Amino acid sequence: MAQLKVGIYLPSFGYGDDGIDHAERLRQWCIRAEELGFDSIWVTDHMLRARNMYAYTWIEPLTTLAFAAAVTKKVALGTGVLLMPLRQPVLLAKTIASIQQMSNNRFILGAGTGWYPPEMHAMGTQPKERGRRTDEGLDIVRRLLSGKELTYAGDFYELDNVHVEPSPVPLPVWVGGGSQVSGEQSVEKPELHPRVKARIADADGWFSRPSAQPQQVADDWKLVHDALVEKGRDPDDVVIAHGQWLHLTEEDDPKAARAIQHHMAAEVLGDGRDEEHLERSYMFGTLDEVVRQCQERVDVGVEHLIIHPYTDDPAQVELWGKELLPRLKAMTVQRPSL
Repeated sequence: MAQLKVGIYLPSFGYGDDGIDHAERLRQWCIRAEELGFDSIWVTDHMLRARNMYAYTWIEPLTTLAFAAAVTKKVALGTGVLLMPLRQPVLLAKTIASIQQMSNNRFILGAGTGWYPPEMHAMGTQPKERGRRTDEGLDIVRRLLSGKELTYAGDFYELDNVHVEPSPVPLPVWVGGGSQVSGEQSVEKPELHPRVKARIADADGWFSRPSAQPQQVADDWKLVHDALVEKGRDPDDVVIAHGQWLHLTEEDDPKAARAIQHHMAAEVLGDGRDEEHLERSYMFGTLDEVVRQCQERVDVGVEHLIIHPYTDDPAQVELWGKELLPRLKAMTVQRPSL
């Protein structure tokens, strides 16, 4: 058994000019997350705003992690997840090598394919290519950061004797994907695609979908577990991570807590998903209810739980650190027998 690790997503939203110093707030979130005892800091990636899903976009994630690296010393730093089809792999490898040097090797590459067609078109890729581009990109980045000179001929990228420095550098890779809550308001199919399963089986960790219910995480993990065994890998060597949106309140009344939380959710997620769909996807309720929902995820094997805020208000991270974090850190993880 191991203690649950708890991470925090930065509220790295692309705010407009509203009179608030959001850069200073972001700096304080980084500093306080480390001081309060969170194990990791994560950033979200979208090149463009998906208007049916979000009221904001996010600032560029790797730039944001370089910012976080400068004001922290020990906390892990990761992308949750970086959209690989939107990145040229040599430039990405160079950027990661630079972040690893600036952070003393605290970076984790959370990698995924993305799902929003307009940002793929804007970056010169096609949605139908996203899986193959992700696989090629991961292959190239891994090999370049191993320190070797690389000649490569793929479907999308060709390299001739390329050597990225500084290298070699460690590159933990956590792959995102899997089942999620179904319904017309979901952006993708509620299933673990075989190609995603194979990608996870080559990785150091797995990011289950934020909108996956605990049973879906358990069902997906059985498939991943079997794929790992088939490859001759020990499933215990692969981290199971799960991100979740949350606005914590001090309300003891479940109805009052939810009223506040749905208001905050609408501020960031917009009106593309109704309250019933959001309740099935994310965490809502009083502190005790939220802790129970976290425990349900730990009970199916989640060992790194990462919380995503709806606001950069410093009071929220302080409330998490005071009320929620100690209860989460007390949880122990024991993967279910398969």
